[in-house]
Amino acid sequence: MRLRHIPGAERKIAESPYVVQDPESKRGQWADVFGNRNPIHIEVGMGKGKFIMELAQLCPEINFVGVERYPSVLLKAIQKQNEQKLPNLVFLCVNAEDLGEIFADGETDRIYLNFSDPWPKDRHAKRRLTSPRFMELYDRILSPDGTVEFKTDNRKLFEYSLETVRQCGWRILRYTFDLYDSPYLDGNVMTEYESRFVEEGKPICKLTAIRGDAYPYGNPASVSLGPLRPR
Repeated sequence: MRLRHIPGAERKIAESPYVVQDPESKRGQWADVFGNRNPIHIEVGMGKGKFIMELAQLCPEINFVGVERYPSVLLKAIQKQNEQKLPNLVFLCVNAEDLGEIFADGETDRIYLNFSDPWPKDRHAKRRLTSPRFMELYDRILSPDGTVEFKTDNRKLFEYSLETVRQCGWRILRYTFDLYDSPYLDGNVMTEYESRFVEEGKPICKLTAIRGDAYPYGNPASVSLGPLRPR
C-alpha cells in the first residue's frame, strides 16, 4: 500500500521538539536526553503512535523512543504528542538498521516490534525485523537482560521468527499463536492495526525473547519450551 505524502511533513518533523534531531550524536548519552537514568524502551515501526503513547502514560518510570521512518506517518504521532506532552517519550525518523549508530552497546532495555512488514519474498528475508542481522543489532544495543517483544497477525512471519530467533541464540520466554486466547493477554496494549485485526477476528501471534545467556544460573519456568507448536 502506497503511503499518502503529507506536504510539509519533513519540515514539521525537523521543527518538532519531540523528534530527536541528529540522533547519532546522542549515542551513549540518552540519559542526558531524558534527564534521568530510567530504562529505555524502543518501538521500531511505531506508526501513528497509539501503542507507545499509551505505554508512556502507563509507565512514567520508563523512557520511550518511538521509531518511524515515514515522515507522513510520524507526523500523526507528533500531533498527538503536541496535545499530551508526555515527558518520557521522544521520536526518531530513521531506518531501523541505523539503531546501532544511535544507541550504544547495552543502552536500551526493551524493543517492541509490532505488526512489522512481513517481506514475504525469500529474497527480502533479510529486511524482516526478526531476521538474523536485526537480531544481532538488538543483541548489541540491549542491556544483558533486555528483551524483544514481537506481535504480528502474519502466521508465516511468526513461524519464521520463532525459528530464526532461536537459531540466533536467543531464548523464547513465551509465545502464543493466539494472544487473545492465551495466558499472556494481561497488560497487553493494542496498536492501531491490532485493534482492527481483533475486530476482524484474526488471531494475534506474540513472542518474547531474551538472550540465551541472560539466565546463567537457571531459567524462568516459562523459558522451558518443547518443539514449537501452536498454542
